[in-house]
Amino acid sequence: MPVDVGPVYEGERIRAKQMYVELGGPKMEKHFELVRVKSAKDIKDGQVVLHGPDLKDMEAGSTHPIGIFVEVSGPELEEDLEAVFERRIHEFCNFVNGIMHLNQRYTNWMRISTAAFEKGLNSFQLLGTILIRLYKAELPIIKKAQVTFYTDAKDIEKPHEFAMSIYEKRDERARTIHDEDVDMFYGCVLCQSFAPTHACCITPDRTSLCGSINWFDARAAAKVDPKGPLFEVPPGECLNLEAGEYTGINEMIKKRSLGEIERIYLFSGMEFPHTSCGCFEAIDFYIPEVNGHGIVDRNYNDVAINGLPFSAMANQTGGGKQMPGFNGISIQYIVSPKYQQYDGGIENIVWMNKGVKDRVAEFLPKDLIPKIATEEDVPDINGLKKWLEDVEHPIVSTWAEALGEEEEEEGEWAAEGAMVPMGTQAFTIPGAGGSGGFKIILKNCKIHAESIIIKKIEPKGRKKQ
Repeated sequence: MPVDVGPVYEGERIRAKQMYVELGGPKMEKHFELVRVKSAKDIKDGQVVLHGPDLKDMEAGSTHPIGIFVEVSGPELEEDLEAVFERRIHEFCNFVNGIMHLNQRYTNWMRISTAAFEKGLNSFQLLGTILIRLYKAELPIIKKAQVTFYTDAKDIEKPHEFAMSIYEKRDERARTIHDEDVDMFYGCVLCQSFAPTHACCITPDRTSLCGSINWFDARAAAKVDPKGPLFEVPPGECLNLEAGEYTGINEMIKKRSLGEIERIYLFSGMEFPHTSCGCFEAIDFYIPEVNGHGIVDRNYNDVAINGLPFSAMANQTGGGKQMPGFNGISIQYIVSPKYQQYDGGIENIVWMNKGVKDRVAEFLPKDLIPKIATEEDVPDINGLKKWLEDVEHPIVSTWAEALGEEEEEEGEWAAEGAMVPMGTQAFTIPGAGGSGGFKIILKNCKIHAESIIIKKIEPKGRKKQ
């Protein structure tokens, strides 16, 4: 091989100026990666097929579709393992020096560095061979494998449609069980090369943030490879059923984050929220102006209702941090009956980009669907409050309670005959470490920012002597 291959290269970042070509990602409409278990007679072991231009035929700096279809066989393989094998594409591609792979399923995104291309990594034949060798070496239950790549916009259409149907079939099955139906949860650390303090907690009601591994998938993976990146997590004692806090989950995250994170509420984005890596399908974000939440997915290229693009919020959300108000989520988690229930649940969602809303609408309460705004209903935050009042969104009933304290504080304005500021909102974000919270008050504000950074200021008395 012209370049080195190994776990040491996981987490390698390839910036735009360093890349030779980009594959998939937000600039491409159709891209996917899929693994299917097949009969041994249907697989030509070691075969790599390409539909579309090869790397050496692509123009430097260009962007192309990418479809990766891996077919595997082995006497011990079962369909439940497909999604787990599929997620390993992320890991194995990142083993290659000069390749950066992000995300999964229909959001996969790759970059090949100029340095790697100049060393000879100039063909998908090489990448396919690497994938096949890694699958068989890292997962000995796989006896035969073949890989097909799609890099042409027309050729990728049918396999992309097929892949989407498989994803939906898996998701439909995952919706049939709930946390109370099982006695074992699971954890996943496939993304720790990019987020060292992150570990995914997978339960029937909370799919992995990337959306590609549900409870059934995790169970199958842990059974086949108990010492691998997916593992059993005994729930232990339930400390708070509504919040989804379990002693077993807390022990796992403390161990896997090397003590950085000690508590997690599975069903809250505001108190002790689940950590986020960088592969999440969407972001649940707090909207203080209306005391509600919004959801934006990575396929949305405009700014969300809060004036921030997905990329800016992703920088704040990911990296294995607990950031109240910014929570990485999967699309399937949105339709879970336990979705952020400790924060008020799905009825607290006041805005979604249309792409997300269209995908989950059939699974949401019918009376709530027309009350959730999209970019087509409200252009910016200024019109959101009135729109929610007009459609009688459930969140409106919470405003009087939320603003009661502020109205008392500002009573003197009215007494003096001054104009009372309109649109004043106050919200409190609890400290993720259990050491108190802080309040942010916004008065007559219109905010548009490329990024937002919230830093906790320690009291002066805590300074080291």
